[in-house]
Amino acid sequence: MSNTEPSSTEPSDPALPWWKTAVGYQIYPRSFCDTTGNGIGDLDGVRRHLDHIADLGVDALWLSPFFPSPMADYGYDVADFCGVDPLFGDLATFDALVAEAHGRGLRVIIDWVPNHTSDQHPWFVESRSSTDNPKRDWYHWRDPAPDGDAPNNWIESLTFGPAWTFDETTGQCYLHCFLSQQPDLNWGNPEVVAAMHDTLRFWLDRGVDGFRMDVVHLIGKDPALPDEPPDVAGLPHTILNDRPETHALLRELRTLLDSYDGDRMAVGEVYLLDTDLVASHYGNGDELHLCFNFPPLYAPFDADAWRTQISTTTAALGPRDAWPTWVLSNHDNPRHRTRYGNSEEVARAAAVLLLTIRGTPFLYAGEEVGMQDAVVAPEQVHDPAGRDGCRAPLPWTPEASHGWATDDTWLPWPPDAAAANAATQQDDPASMLSLYRTLLSLRRSTPALSQGDLALHLDTGPVLVFDRTDGPSTFTVAINMSGADTTTTAAGTLVLSSRAGGRSTFDGTLDAYEAVVLSAG
Repeated sequence: MSNTEPSSTEPSDPALPWWKTAVGYQIYPRSFCDTTGNGIGDLDGVRRHLDHIADLGVDALWLSPFFPSPMADYGYDVADFCGVDPLFGDLATFDALVAEAHGRGLRVIIDWVPNHTSDQHPWFVESRSSTDNPKRDWYHWRDPAPDGDAPNNWIESLTFGPAWTFDETTGQCYLHCFLSQQPDLNWGNPEVVAAMHDTLRFWLDRGVDGFRMDVVHLIGKDPALPDEPPDVAGLPHTILNDRPETHALLRELRTLLDSYDGDRMAVGEVYLLDTDLVASHYGNGDELHLCFNFPPLYAPFDADAWRTQISTTTAALGPRDAWPTWVLSNHDNPRHRTRYGNSEEVARAAAVLLLTIRGTPFLYAGEEVGMQDAVVAPEQVHDPAGRDGCRAPLPWTPEASHGWATDDTWLPWPPDAAAANAATQQDDPASMLSLYRTLLSLRRSTPALSQGDLALHLDTGPVLVFDRTDGPSTFTVAINMSGADTTTTAAGTLVLSSRAGGRSTFDGTLDAYEAVVLSAG
């Protein structure tokens, strides 16, 4: 009999907040569906596919930025926090999308970019105009070093150049932890805090259910902006900024969200590659509701690696009674099917892992049809950080335009788009889409899988095994993470297999890269 490692003693609770049992669905609007013929997806394209999202069985959609922007970083350089870029529609389009999503029982989460603005945002235009402008201290300005170099040795995250740009207008440098077109806001200034709180209220008043808070761990900075220590100099400051000032700011943000009805929530992009540091941003239940934890995303599809990730996450979050968040793909990293070798079998097994593990999972639009990264030729490159492949347009139908208003899209289509699309897979019981729908339906109807405890089986070789338990109900998940058929001690009545052809019984042997869900009682 396998040893087990309990990861939670929290009792199940049917009155849990919605975000604790939900499944999120990330939409990168530029790549979701174009309705105007310009080759760029838009909010109306999202609205037209709400039935697909609802039928899939997820609970909330997360919209990546759609705000007015010069698009130096494709919307993460915000020029107006309270508007919609004409590329995507307008506020009326957004309001209609929210209303129709809510009508289908879907929550709406939007991206919120608190660390920086566009250099074309009116705040920064004022700030850079003179050293005595009232908004000068809304950003971080410093004199160059005596030798003319940057004020400190910080490195920005997208091109890995200096995190400072010299501005000839006033003879000082401004801080940007990302592109030079994305100057960092100074959250040490109470006026900035108040203004950014107002941007949250703007969207909360329009019915938004929550926010994905972009690199939110960066908002609190050491006021001295000191050099990085020698042992980490040369690494982007983004992955190093762990500051007490951030926690006080997060508690204020939490108080704001809690002042609204409806369990409004915040899931933070806390890009610190140490799960203990990520866990600290939950506070004592008074900071972020959820935090993206990136080490599991970067882990290989390997049983030992995932046992380590589950154990590490449990150890870090358990003492805080914090709820895990899991993601395998997003707009910043190669899709997991591509990372895992483009194997459909591995991608199917990974779907079982993501949707049965304890915590709140987020899907990235397109993974439900098995999307891979696009091959982007040098002349087609848009993103300075090389993230174009995972941002390829999502195909909806098999013909050349794939359900878009044009086949001349801003990025090339992903591989196998004639088969990896929703229409082709809609009625195929062996399709990836059918597997995701079945998994999501099972999760929603099974408290043990959506909110139950998790016990990890140890010493199970290439098979990752864990139990999910709610009261008297226990389900066992076994995932063969090897390319060979493997026998496992996991036992129970077969509920689901990741195999494309399915199976009717389970005898203890898993095919290569097969995952099963078993009912143990």
